[in-house]
Amino acid sequence: MTAWQPDTPYNQLPPPPGTEVLETRAVLKAAIAANTALAKLDQAVVSIPNPTVLINSIPLLEAQASSEIENIVTTTDELFRHLDDDAGADPATRETLRYRTALKVAFDRTIERGLTTATAIDVCSTIKDREMQIRAIPDTRIGNPATGGVKYSPPEGRALIEEKLSEWERFVHADDGMDPLVRMAVAHYQFEAIHPFADGNGRTGRILNVMLLIEAGLLRMPVLYLSRHIIDTKNDYYRLLLAVTSEADWESWVLYVLAGIERTSNDTLRKIEAIRTLQEDFNHRARAVSKGGANSEFQSVLFEQPYCRINTVVSRCGVSRPTATSWLNALAKEGLLQENKVGRDRLFINREFLRILVRPEAPQVRAE
Repeated sequence: MTAWQPDTPYNQLPPPPGTEVLETRAVLKAAIAANTALAKLDQAVVSIPNPTVLINSIPLLEAQASSEIENIVTTTDELFRHLDDDAGADPATRETLRYRTALKVAFDRTIERGLTTATAIDVCSTIKDREMQIRAIPDTRIGNPATGGVKYSPPEGRALIEEKLSEWERFVHADDGMDPLVRMAVAHYQFEAIHPFADGNGRTGRILNVMLLIEAGLLRMPVLYLSRHIIDTKNDYYRLLLAVTSEADWESWVLYVLAGIERTSNDTLRKIEAIRTLQEDFNHRARAVSKGGANSEFQSVLFEQPYCRINTVVSRCGVSRPTATSWLNALAKEGLLQENKVGRDRLFINREFLRILVRPEAPQVRAE
């Protein structure tokens, strides 16, 4: 087999190894901690009274973080403001919102037909807002920003890439007893090494990560996303990905991903607990100052996303516009919500909820 060279298409990219190589003692130990944290997260999500709190908000934050990795930068304020209507949003915000849509597409496709190449194509097409095909144009090179040189050259030729994707699919669905979290880490490397599309590979691959966990039955709802962990350890992410290619260093890569799963699960679990505590306190205060505060549907609306419109309350609570307006005005007057006028529209912001969603979590330890 020809040795790997950064500036030569890696047409000899091998299929992933088996458990005898991947599941070292250190990996299995780390997998126990990661699986435990993930199981606690899954249980917490399904036990909260209104899981829509997480399904609406956390994927949007993932969309922002995953897009930021690709230097597509927007703010949480812009995202939540344009969540229901992207008219007037800047291009970065619109593209990030498409990522959130792609998350839903991925979830629906995975439930319907499983995790396949077709799922990846649908996801990438949604992200890019055009029909994406398997890459056929040659001379794709991934550069090193620090040196300006070529860091990696993925396989070339549509037929060969399709063959590599078939290997990826077989690995994803193999019945070999491999821990699903280890499988996810390895499948992510393999997908990124194949680099099947002309653009959108990183974002597509990060969406497929959580779908593998859904398909494996480890998560019932798509609420675990690793993009913030990747941003916080970006140099390690790219260094360890490349080390698999250049040195076959699978253990360091898998340990990195398992640490990310454990950290992200614990961070999200803390967010859930903080949101639950805030929701109970907020609802108590809302009932004291507004007739609408006693309406359970109204309370749910205020915690499904931090930005609320009058029309949303009208539709969800089945009340008139004057009633919805009076409920929101009462909470704004007491400081529970912050009113923000955008053109003719009035947005009511649950700032306490938003602060919990976007606050930074535990500091990171560099991978060795």
